[in-house]
Amino acid sequence: MSEAQIKTVQCISLAGLHHLSYKEWGAADNPNVLVCLHGVTRVGDDFDNLARAMSDRYRVICPDIVGRGRSGRLRNPQLYGIPQYVADIVTLLARVTRGDGSDRVSCVGTSMGGLIAMALASLPGNPVQKLVLNDIGPTLDPVALQRIGDYIGQELRFPTFEMAAKFVRDVSQPFGPHTEEEWHKLAADVLRQDADGQWVRHYDMGLAVPFRSATPESAKADEAALWAAYDAIRCPTLLVRGEQSDLLTRETAHIMTQRGPLARLVEVPGVGHAPTFLHDEQIAIVRQFLVG
Repeated sequence: MSEAQIKTVQCISLAGLHHLSYKEWGAADNPNVLVCLHGVTRVGDDFDNLARAMSDRYRVICPDIVGRGRSGRLRNPQLYGIPQYVADIVTLLARVTRGDGSDRVSCVGTSMGGLIAMALASLPGNPVQKLVLNDIGPTLDPVALQRIGDYIGQELRFPTFEMAAKFVRDVSQPFGPHTEEEWHKLAADVLRQDADGQWVRHYDMGLAVPFRSATPESAKADEAALWAAYDAIRCPTLLVRGEQSDLLTRETAHIMTQRGPLARLVEVPGVGHAPTFLHDEQIAIVRQFLVG
């Protein structure tokens, strides 16, 4: 099985141009396209195992959302949000599909990536034919959001990779049990060395700015907009929930099976927020839904 190619596409925001880096797996002429969108501080490398497993049936596209990993940074951090991310993915799709409607696009979105996918799939004329939402819904637990916001804004520096990797592992315990090799990958994918040789997390600290400026009123408006987007989705939808998730409650997940696209719900035992799709049994859930 061939490995991925790393490519870039130029995107635009109100603050100017930036580049979006993405991994591409599988045959370049495959009209079946699977776009995988990661969580708020993660990167496209998270989907390596899933992409490798699905590349026999799909051309798999795994971007680093702007502000993370190999992608560029926004000059105005207030623009870090779902509207900008959706605009970037539309630009990416224009690059990787033929644009004549012959490509069949599916999306897998984890956490923040699921919100991006949800917003994209709600738009009139969107190309998404199947959607997988991984541990995310329109109602977000405020305590869990505060936990994530606090984590994002910590500007930490570690003298050794081992210390940095331990930090990533400690805050990622809700991912569930993983091997030492898997924990190493989960850490290595989101760490880099700075000019002083210190190990830091591989994203723009400006990501925390929109979290800090959120108000109860804006959160309520955002939730209403997310439910409206969810209700507008018309494609078959799979909702994957970590059994112990504190971000997607069982109540919200149940409601999502009763309205909008009437999502099919699968819970992953022994996992919180969020399943990583590193393991065969989790990959099989996605594969079964997408290809049968």
